[in-house]
Amino acid sequence: MTAFKLTTELTEQFHRDGYLIVKALFDPEEIAGLLRFAKADMVLADEAYVRRDGEGGETRLALRNHLDDAVPYSAVVRSQRIVHAMQTLLDDEVYHYHHKMMIKQPRIGGAWEWHQDYGYWYDFGCLFPDMGSCMVAVDRATKQNGCLQVLRGSHKIGRVDHVRIGEQVGADPKRVAVAKQRFELVAVEMEAGDALFFHGNLLHRSDQNHSDHPRWSLINCYNTRHNDPFLQDSRHPNYSPLEIWEDAKVREILIG
Repeated sequence: MTAFKLTTELTEQFHRDGYLIVKALFDPEEIAGLLRFAKADMVLADEAYVRRDGEGGETRLALRNHLDDAVPYSAVVRSQRIVHAMQTLLDDEVYHYHHKMMIKQPRIGGAWEWHQDYGYWYDFGCLFPDMGSCMVAVDRATKQNGCLQVLRGSHKIGRVDHVRIGEQVGADPKRVAVAKQRFELVAVEMEAGDALFFHGNLLHRSDQNHSDHPRWSLINCYNTRHNDPFLQDSRHPNYSPLEIWEDAKVREILIG
């Protein structure tokens, strides 16, 4: 079982860079259990929808606003390893905003345009950018299979207007072009079980999957209690307390 302690140094790194990589947040048995369940999840397959990039590549995405405590995805969302760290990084109690499984199949998996998550969430009634996500690599993520790319420190820009780009909505390309000149581009290569914590304003994207290997990732999104959406018909949930699970319970659900 993985032991992870968020130090002051790591917290400062997150605030400086806009992201933090944690190696082996979930161990091989846990991540194998998660992948086994996801691959056999017919409901997930039915719910997943396709987003095509400008070159016709397809990425499948299954998004859920609710938690089912018997399902491994919910165990990851509730995991104290993630939630306690996120609360420290965002300096408030957090709640489950939504979670999503991103599926890039071999050879056909599409790219995602440069964007900020808060670029979307702003329109859902979230007044502040005090939000974040933890992406757990369910498969190994490499440059070849379209791993995430980030602009280190770009969360300090603030919210960028987002516009329609093909079937996707992405950050204003003119702003992105300038940001790419000023911030280091980092390819976030990860082993299965690694996790990436990142700020809602961090600019990020991914390439197509040109490899023979899939890239599945579970992205767990959190909002802060003080940032409860002012729109009552927001796309994602308003604040409600999140039950946090100890490692033993999370492991039991994941391994089965």
